[in-house]
Amino acid sequence: MSETTAKKTPVLSREKMYQTILSPLVTEKAAVLGEKGQVSFRVAQDATKPEIKASIEALFGVTVVSVNTLVVKGKTKRVRGREGQRSDWKKAVVRLAEGQSIDLTTGLA
Repeated sequence: MSETTAKKTPVLSREKMYQTILSPLVTEKAAVLGEKGQVSFRVAQDATKPEIKASIEALFGVTVVSVNTLVVKGKTKRVRGREGQRSDWKKAVVRLAEGQSIDLTTGLA
């Protein structure tokens, strides 16, 4: 690869990393993905895949192979007869390198 087409990892401050990765997803579906070496996170709406990858690698000290993202659309709900809309949110499914894992039960460094 030449220098112009080489992929560059974004340089993020520690604060920006915590603003990018909002929380881990602890669901049955996420547990099944965890057995395959994948971890799910709720991320900021404006977060890009390279930012998510850099944040996960720096915060958890693991190697990220790939990042898949999707926007989960908010449901329409009724409260006391009035319709409301839950907010949309972004989910990231991160595939880790072989043999690596993230322990979500312990705190971050």
